[in-house]
Amino acid sequence: MGARRKFSAEYKREAVAMLDAPGVTVSQIAADLGIGANVLGRWRRELRRQPQQAFVGNGRSRDEELSHLRRELARVTKERDFLREAAAFFAKAST
Repeated sequence: MGARRKFSAEYKREAVAMLDAPGVTVSQIAADLGIGANVLGRWRRELRRQPQQAFVGNGRSRDEELSHLRRELARVTKERDFLREAAAFFAKAST
């Protein structure tokens, strides 16, 4: 059995929006997207029940992840600069 696929909230909303087109069925859209019809139906029910809170997920927010990545980038940049200066110092000392 393969790993469980995860879909973004935006993807889920767009998939549910496709159901509003005239003459389409849940099974047709699900087959086009490569997901189960029951999954698409569950997404639609969840979106109808709580449109503002649908698909909240368990992961970190984008802002939190972005700030974490910026801190990590700053740390790595400092390390790189330090190593560059150390390499230049030792190269100068050996000549």
